[in-house]
This record gives sequence, structure tokens and C-alpha cells, in this order.
Amino acid sequence: MDIYEQIVELRRQGRRGAVATIVNVRGSIPSFKTAKMLVRDDGSIVGTIGGGCVEADVWQAAREVMESEKPRTLKFDLNQDPKYDTGLVCGGTLEVFVEPVLPPALLYVFGAGHVSINLCKVASHAGFELIVTDDRASYATKERFPAAREVHVLDFDEALAKLEPNEASYIVIVTRGHRDDMRILRWAVQTRARYVGMIGSKRKVIEISKTLQEEGVPAHLFDRVHAPIGLDIGAVTPEEIAVAITAELIAIRRHADEGLPHMSWFRSQASPAEAVDVPDAALDEDE
Repeated sequence: MDIYEQIVELRRQGRRGAVATIVNVRGSIPSFKTAKMLVRDDGSIVGTIGGGCVEADVWQAAREVMESEKPRTLKFDLNQDPKYDTGLVCGGTLEVFVEPVLPPALLYVFGAGHVSINLCKVASHAGFELIVTDDRASYATKERFPAAREVHVLDFDEALAKLEPNEASYIVIVTRGHRDDMRILRWAVQTRARYVGMIGSKRKVIEISKTLQEEGVPAHLFDRVHAPIGLDIGAVTPEEIAVAITAELIAIRRHADEGLPHMSWFRSQASPAEAVDVPDAALDEDE
């Protein structure tokens, strides 16, 4: 079974894993330099780096690397540590590099106006794959979104019934109106998506959240929503807003998101009557 084919298949399925490679060897070891082992997210493995306790320790490290999404280098001294004594004529040292295998970062963009166009340009350069959805045929076109993997012209309710974001997915809601934003957010907070962000002022964010909670959507689901969307860099133009959103997406992807605002912050800081800042029309997508 080819390990590289298995890595491609794992990513195609939207799953994660970790690859362990022997990168340095001194003396005799029960394998060879460049030997590889793939550990899948279900714990199964492809390939081997020699078996025994070393492989068990690497398997455990691979599970941790999947979660942290950060590589590690492990060093083993088969001479000094008695737990690696297998009775074989092996007494060397080795280093194993363990790196994560991550699914593509897939960004679902709802809305196809000026912010979306610029967001797709910036986010694609940052390594995100894009799926754009709008209910207007003249807006949702491949010509307007050449970097998108898919462009859908669908009623939003129809689109939501077909799309299935996973843990590696990101959702950005930048439609042209409150009604569409609200029904997409209702769906988005109940998906497995890693990131959910919605454009709009603090007032709009809190009012939509309150309405959805009155409909029965559990309040805790909104805790992970980023809204107003994007890092606070004073962005005003569609181009600047696109940069701010992409920066926030990168922060989430690289686990540098500590301290970023979420809707739970707004619930604790202000009531709808107090949350007056920028007019909604200035932050919603254009027609």
C-alpha cells in the first residue's frame, strides 16, 4: 500500500493524519533512514519505522501532532533506555520527524458582492480553497470568481441542504441582507465548521443572535461565531475588509486566535440597546 497515495486519499476525504519519518540514524536500529509511517485520525497506520516501543511512542506523538497541527522531532537512544531493549542487536540512536497531514482549508463564502470578490482573491493566495454561493446568476459566476473551486447559483435554503462542512471548513457570511444572513447563520452554527463569521455591526450581530435564540437555537452555539467579522484593523473598503477577514481565518488556522472576539463576548459586554456603532448598511454586502 503506497503511503503517498494514502496521504492523498486522506486529504481528499477531508481527514487528518501524521507522517513519521526517520531522519537521522547512528548505529544499528531495527529499520532504515527515511522509513515512513502514516498514522490516520482513526489510529490505523500505513508503513512502519521498525515496530516495538519506538513505533508505539511515535504513534502516540502522531496523535498529538494531529491535534496541535504542529510538527515534532523525537529522539530515541536505544542504548540507554531499557524499555527499547528488544533483545535484538540494535543499539543505535535515531531521530523521527512527525508532521501533520491536514485536509485542505475549505472556505464557504455566502454572498457574491464586492467583499466576496476581494475575499476570494486574498484567501486563495493564503491557501484556502473556495466555494462561493449566491442566489443571483449575474453575480455568482466563474468569471467573477476564477480562484473558486466551485461557484453555485442556488437559493440559499437549497444550497444549505446540499453543503456539508467538516472540521476543516470555514464559513463566511457576507450576503446582501439580514434575512439571508440569519438563515445561513442558523445553519452554520449547527455545522462542524471550524470557523463561522458574519459581516455586520455589533447591533446587527446581537439582534440576529437574539432572534435565533428565540426560535430555539441554543445560545451556546453562538459562542464560536466571529462577528463583526475580521480583525479590527480599521478596514473600510471591500479590499481592506477582505484582508481583515483573511487575517482572522489565518489566525484560526494557525491556532493564534486567543483573544479574538466572539459573539459570547458581545453577549457579556452589551445589550442590543447599547451596541450602537457603525450603521449596518455600511457593513453589509452591496447589491
